[in-house]
Amino acid sequence: MRKWLNLLAVLLLALMVAAPASALGKRKKGGQLEAMQLAYATAIRWGEFEEAWQLVDPAYREAHPMTELAFERYKHIEISGYTDKNSSVSEDGNVLRNVELRVINKHNMAERSLRYREEWRWDPVAKRWWLVVGLPDLWNGE
Repeated sequence: MRKWLNLLAVLLLALMVAAPASALGKRKKGGQLEAMQLAYATAIRWGEFEEAWQLVDPAYREAHPMTELAFERYKHIEISGYTDKNSSVSEDGNVLRNVELRVINKHNMAERSLRYREEWRWDPVAKRWWLVVGLPDLWNGE
């Protein structure tokens, strides 16, 4: 009987050690997402769009290359607000984040707000998060 109790104690100890390791992995991944989202929001907020572009998924960047002219357009605006409205997880595990941007046209100082939806994908090979939707379209396709 004592042998079984010792075995049970060892199994319980193993489970107690394994459970926090799994939770730690999820927390670490979540912490990395928060860090990437903060870096992206900061770059956008301070007009560092070329820096923000480096956080976009390489596959997206290759399929939708940015030109110097496209980056030049961003120099004509200023982001006066970047507010995270809500987040959710899609069926494929990507994180969706709805953001409200406050945009000022530097030429006429007119401010407007618009909604932008970020989508973040975990890359298990690179062990990092990537934005898979590109930079926000601040001109509504114009």
